[in-house]
Amino acid sequence: MARRLERLSAKGVASKKQPGYYADGGGLYLQVSEARTKSWIFRFTRGDKTRDMGLGALHTIGLAEARVRAQACRQLLLDGVDPIQARDRKRQAQALETAKAKCFADCATAYIAAHRAKWRNAKHAAQWQSTLDTYAGPVFGHLNVADVDTSLVLRALEPIWTVKPETASRLRGRIDAVLNWATVRGYRSGDNPARWQGHLQALLPSLQKGMRVKHHAALPFDGMGVFITHLRSQEGIAARALELAILTATRTSETVGAQWSEFDLNRGIWTIPGNRMKSGKEHRVPLSSRALHILSELTRVHVNPYVFPGAQEGKPLSTAAMSAVLKRMGRTDLTVHGFRSSFRDWTSERTNYPREVCEQALAHTIGNAVEAAYRRGDLFDKRRRLMAEWARFCNGSKLTGKVVSLQTGT
Repeated sequence: MARRLERLSAKGVASKKQPGYYADGGGLYLQVSEARTKSWIFRFTRGDKTRDMGLGALHTIGLAEARVRAQACRQLLLDGVDPIQARDRKRQAQALETAKAKCFADCATAYIAAHRAKWRNAKHAAQWQSTLDTYAGPVFGHLNVADVDTSLVLRALEPIWTVKPETASRLRGRIDAVLNWATVRGYRSGDNPARWQGHLQALLPSLQKGMRVKHHAALPFDGMGVFITHLRSQEGIAARALELAILTATRTSETVGAQWSEFDLNRGIWTIPGNRMKSGKEHRVPLSSRALHILSELTRVHVNPYVFPGAQEGKPLSTAAMSAVLKRMGRTDLTVHGFRSSFRDWTSERTNYPREVCEQALAHTIGNAVEAAYRRGDLFDKRRRLMAEWARFCNGSKLTGKVVSLQTGT
């Protein structure tokens, strides 16, 4: 009886030269084209229609592999599946999977772009990007976000988990957020390997005991007069910015980003818009006579939208510029932000201004929801007196060590 399958041999396949179809059996054919190229064809009939399905060129698919592929096609037909349609669906699925593939770094960038509008400032977005680039990027930034698993997340977290606990905590939260975003967008599926509850909680020690609040290095307020005298001897616009930041108890970003349009020098008011405030709310700052003097000197020197212009045209002073002043003064033991603590300590120990006045001067958010709901004013008049006292204290005035009364009319 003639063999119905495996009629061809490797030698026979190599010897075929004439154009045509040479049956191996079971629907498998060797096709020799007019150009003498050779390929494999699977021929099958469904209903009343005969179709040819290409299985690949001979130089890529050998006889043995062609038979395996033909057998797979026959199995599909037995199951009632058109092998060409099955192949097309598989290719479409692979194309879709490829189109959906996105590396973690690209997902992180897209997440930051999507949420940038709700964040307070560009610095916050930059911090997100920097943290992920520095710690997650080298480990799995280049990998498909769908392939990020628990072991990769741990490789990014473990080196800094106890060494830099605060950074590690932020990093975990940011990886978690990016992976959640990628899941919702369809770039990955399954549980989030960066989640804490019920997952990393079992693999990493809790940071609650290990984490300690690091206070910004602050100058004891009794040394403020000597420090300010030394500061005024420093040349440069950054030194003037630092003194204004101290006198107004404002944050670094609020000071260096100040624009002339925010100031009413006639009324002695600096109005910082909400988009530049940590709280997101507008903050009015009363200006002491010394603060106004600094600003008036600057207006005669600089014509620029920014009060403290940077080296690049149209850009403000760098946020690191005031820290550089401290370094030049040999005060690497201090931080710019620490002067806000110096101010707060002074208000507590040398004045009897109510807590809410002092906190409002620092633009701190009211923690008590009920109090916040009923607070309508910003205690500006009281704060004006407070900031004037602070300026005199910083100037070394003998009058500022006294307890300040808040009785009406004083």
